[in-house]
Amino acid sequence: MSVLVLILAVSAACCLGFGFVLQQNAARQAPLSDFLSPRLLLDLMKVPRWLGGIGLMVVGMVLGAIALGQGEISLVEPLLATNLLFALALSRKQTKQPLGRQGWAGLALLAGGVTAFIVAGEPRGGAAVTDPFRHWLIIGVMIGLALLLTTYAKRSRLSSGPVLLSLAAGLLYGVQDALTRVSGQRFSAGGLADVLTSWQPYAVLALGITGLVLVQSAFETAPLRMSLPALTAAQPLAGIVCGVGFLGDRLRTDTGALTWEAVGLAAIVAGIVLLGLHPAMPYGADRSEPARNLQPR
Repeated sequence: MSVLVLILAVSAACCLGFGFVLQQNAARQAPLSDFLSPRLLLDLMKVPRWLGGIGLMVVGMVLGAIALGQGEISLVEPLLATNLLFALALSRKQTKQPLGRQGWAGLALLAGGVTAFIVAGEPRGGAAVTDPFRHWLIIGVMIGLALLLTTYAKRSRLSSGPVLLSLAAGLLYGVQDALTRVSGQRFSAGGLADVLTSWQPYAVLALGITGLVLVQSAFETAPLRMSLPALTAAQPLAGIVCGVGFLGDRLRTDTGALTWEAVGLAAIVAGIVLLGLHPAMPYGADRSEPARNLQPR
């Protein structure tokens, strides 16, 4: 594994984790009338803390895009999942909660799972699949699942809605990462003109904006512990599916390697859940009371 890819991916995870906490701190004060509406983003733009969180997220996405350009998506995505460690670190500073056995167990599972998956799978590049049907099938399934989850989330609102929205956003972000890598490859091969005349960068923008509305709606209606674990778990899984499915990423497929890859992914998800449910993660606003208008803070 390239040291540069490792540094870029972990730095991206750090920015994303800090950014998510700042965004949720602000979004939980948003009025529920903005739920799943682009108006939510316009209201949040008035809040300096949210803008700071978005700035960190943008930096994280840029660093992640550079990492994706240097390494396989099946390698970068598990490293990006460590953003939850940085989110927990900032949340602990805000809430003064000790890490405890749950926190240490989640940390060990997440770090061990990432290590096990990378060591066992040995992600490496290969020839991208040229069959457009396979591209659209995988992308269509991911977007279709995200649409289905969003539809159910609109019905459930304050119960399971935030989790479903975060899962949907994670799926979209995984596809966005895959298309970001494709755009980077096009830029390397044909320059800016080749990128601007292809559909991928515009899809990256559309997926990013849609995912942002879903995430902020989840942050608005529930504590970070309900939304961030689902987002953090879904994104790398979707990215790995895209990477292996049509980007040409290759993993070891012997029985022993597949077993450890599965164990690693399971440990990653388990670690994400434990860390996401940690008491240090901030609570959302009390939605039993009328929502307050956003005030710059």
